[in-house]
Amino acid sequence: MPSRRHVLTSLAAASGALTDLPAIARDRRSDRLALGMALEPPALDPTTGAASAIGEIVLYNVFETLTRINEDGSVGPLLAQSWETSADLRTTTFRLRPGVKFQDGKALDAQAVKFSFDRAGGEKSANKDRATFANLTTRVADSLTVAVTHAQIEPDLPFLLGQATAAIVEPGSAATNASKPVGSGPYRLGSWRRGASLTLAAWPGHRDAGRLAIRQATFLFIPDAAAQVAALLAGDVDVFARAAPRSLPQFKADARYQTLAGGSRAKTILAFNHRRKALQDIRVRRAICAALDRRALIDGAADGLGVPIGSHYVPGAFGYVDTTGVNPHDLPKARRLLAEAGVKNLTLDLTLPPPSYARQGGEIVIAQLAQAGITARPRNVEWAQWLSGTYGRGDYDLTLISHVEPFDLGNFAKPGYYWGYRSGRFDALWGELQRTPRPADRARLLGDIQRLLAEEAVHGFLFQPQALTIADKGIKGLWKDMPVAVNDLCAMSWT
Repeated sequence: MPSRRHVLTSLAAASGALTDLPAIARDRRSDRLALGMALEPPALDPTTGAASAIGEIVLYNVFETLTRINEDGSVGPLLAQSWETSADLRTTTFRLRPGVKFQDGKALDAQAVKFSFDRAGGEKSANKDRATFANLTTRVADSLTVAVTHAQIEPDLPFLLGQATAAIVEPGSAATNASKPVGSGPYRLGSWRRGASLTLAAWPGHRDAGRLAIRQATFLFIPDAAAQVAALLAGDVDVFARAAPRSLPQFKADARYQTLAGGSRAKTILAFNHRRKALQDIRVRRAICAALDRRALIDGAADGLGVPIGSHYVPGAFGYVDTTGVNPHDLPKARRLLAEAGVKNLTLDLTLPPPSYARQGGEIVIAQLAQAGITARPRNVEWAQWLSGTYGRGDYDLTLISHVEPFDLGNFAKPGYYWGYRSGRFDALWGELQRTPRPADRARLLGDIQRLLAEEAVHGFLFQPQALTIADKGIKGLWKDMPVAVNDLCAMSWT
């Protein structure tokens, strides 16, 4: 019997012919759903793992947070029924829903919230947002009331506490959540066939269990773009969020499918390792940036679905300024800067994780840098290798990567972050932002921060990708815009 991979590969080769066939009969139940994902998460605890694929499965499905980030980026209640923020914008008091339990039957109360946040900010924490939680002081007022105080001014705290890293965990199961997650969400882990699929099943003990239209959801891990197309055409996958954009024209022309291309808060960048001697010279960094043609990268790596950016911030976000003119594509300038730096025959490794934007974009980056006289040697790695080697140990020169966190400018102030970037000017601006309450002043400081990152050519800032979802036209409740990476099963249903 051929393997599933063999079947999908064969279908991919014939995908052009399949689009001409009548609608494929699908053997499904109306309460089941199959979702495709390009990347498999290495584990299932979003509070100890950095991979965004973790949150794509468990956020709001298995684990819940105090607040809930909506499709339009607004923030609403989830585990917290309501909250109030103090006049100095430092303390937020949350009032929890009564009667909420974890999937092991234990109560979710203010003590569980305190445990979760203290753990996330502790010295031994592996939470990728540890710096955020280390600045929090959590005080239990009563079993359903918790006050969270930030060391600085943080008006975006309700949003930050709706992200996967802020999941409320049951203290007794925290140590094993990576493989046996115990949350308070409407779904719990059914099975996990590593390298193939993961299934979530509706949890009957959830407060909204009776309103769930989808009772079982299976996530299929399909990194290859052609195989993604084949799986959708064969009916093996009903929804593919964050699909490879090169498949868009084929499905837009097919009445059986719906296609949604929406905004995201992601930043696709050519990240520099500032620990490398050559990249410590601003002239070299500016030369690399001048060699990069953002529009060609958007067309080739994202099939046109992207907006150019010049700093680590995206259009539509509060305080955004257009910095794309700071380091425009300019090959003569790139060559001149390298000559001024006395750099000849510069060779750098380019680490490329599996997503198509990286592998396709990597080929374009290599060609563009070559025109400026820079040799980039491709180094393809699997996602687990990128997380452990590139992100974990800073083992890279250049890497092409999308940072999906909405509010992550603070990463540039982290001494141990994988970029190795340190700047007293940035730290001063960032510190001032943390002490500034007035929105107009915060917008000015955010603009100054963006301009500084652009002027220092901290990275090759490329584009804001658009989130592409391809799905059976009979599915309702899909998110078009993606302020956070999530598959919100509670909102989905079949017509």
